[in-house]
Amino acid sequence: MGAATNRAGPEAHMDRRPGSSPFSNRAFRLLFAGSSISVVGDQFTLVALPWLVLQLTGNPAQLGLVLAVMALPRAVLILVGGAVVDRMSARHVLINARAANAILVGSLAALVLGGAIRMWMLYGLAAGIGVATAFAYPASSSLLPRMLAVEQLHAANSIMMAARQLSLLVGPALAGLLIAASTAAGAAQAHGTGIAFAVDAASFLVSVGSLLMIRVEGEARRPAPSGGIIANLVEGIRVLWRDSQLRALIGYFAAGALLVSGPLQVALPLLAKTRLAQGAAAYGILMTANGAGMLLGSAVSGSVTRRTGGRLGVMLLAADTLMGLAVAILSVVHSLAAGATILLVVGVLQGALQISMLTWLQRRAPRALMGRTMSLVMFAFLGVAPLAAALAGVLANTLTLTGLLAGSGVLFSAIALSCLTRPSLRAIRLEPVAAAAGN
Repeated sequence: MGAATNRAGPEAHMDRRPGSSPFSNRAFRLLFAGSSISVVGDQFTLVALPWLVLQLTGNPAQLGLVLAVMALPRAVLILVGGAVVDRMSARHVLINARAANAILVGSLAALVLGGAIRMWMLYGLAAGIGVATAFAYPASSSLLPRMLAVEQLHAANSIMMAARQLSLLVGPALAGLLIAASTAAGAAQAHGTGIAFAVDAASFLVSVGSLLMIRVEGEARRPAPSGGIIANLVEGIRVLWRDSQLRALIGYFAAGALLVSGPLQVALPLLAKTRLAQGAAAYGILMTANGAGMLLGSAVSGSVTRRTGGRLGVMLLAADTLMGLAVAILSVVHSLAAGATILLVVGVLQGALQISMLTWLQRRAPRALMGRTMSLVMFAFLGVAPLAAALAGVLANTLTLTGLLAGSGVLFSAIALSCLTRPSLRAIRLEPVAAAAGN
């Protein structure tokens, strides 16, 4: 890449020189600032939404239904979202998706603050948020490779992941304090949740503003694929299916969602409720421990990858073997300290691998198929995990919590160990920067 100082126009602010920090790139600084504020705002809605539903209905089943109404269109449409990203500018798709979220969450805030909110309105807004998110996810993960040099991707992904994990630690606490302060001041809890929704809506607008100021090199000149959306989607799946490593990795991610991510959505709150004296507070501590572990893992991701010579496939399968065993051990835990320690370790393993895996995917995927590749990877999680959680809820009554966690963990470890014999996964490598730059 030529030095940024040799360019004219808006792209002169995009430093893509090998070895330069992602923060030397003006577009990345704007994206980081807007996205960091937006992900903190997301936590306000994630905290306020359950409080609002329970206040309106007093029925936990209604909360599950609202979350399902939000998750279903997101899972169904995320593949379409990836195809749209490949036809258009990832930045433009992300601007439209976050603007839609700002309108939807802002409408929710206005309805709550005005005392006019009803459950049927909440269902409609939740479905709309799910649709917008289906386009935002592949767009946001496809934007970095179009903004940065290959050598900058790992550092940029580390920075973005760290910001997200910090938001998981800070955002819920801020949202809880806001709702509690509003209630202490004499306002109804609904008023506090309305303010929380308004904060999230404002954060989306900040993100939209930052995206509008970004200029991506070659964005206007990129030709759209021929044919319709469905034809593009089918073509993308066909091309990606021919890549044995991508195909095996997406299938493996789906297995992880089925055996770990989905069951833990049910098992962790059930464990906190039935085994730990602290109840709901224990669930929050368990989730915080996992988030802290992911933040720590993110910090050491680059160092671990370098020390292992970029043998990402071996790292993934070895770490997942340990992760499965940790989930199995969780099945006999009756102590908050032990549970938090296990989830801290699980978080470290997740954080250390997620950034390197994302970087490998961004390097591996053909640029013209970036959106479709990322949407397929996300579908492996977002499409499978809700179904797995529903299945886990049934199995928890049949197998007991101990049987559910032990069975899921041991089976996942066995799959990870068996995949070490498959070169399609074992041979995945994240090449050093110098080698990658010459590709």
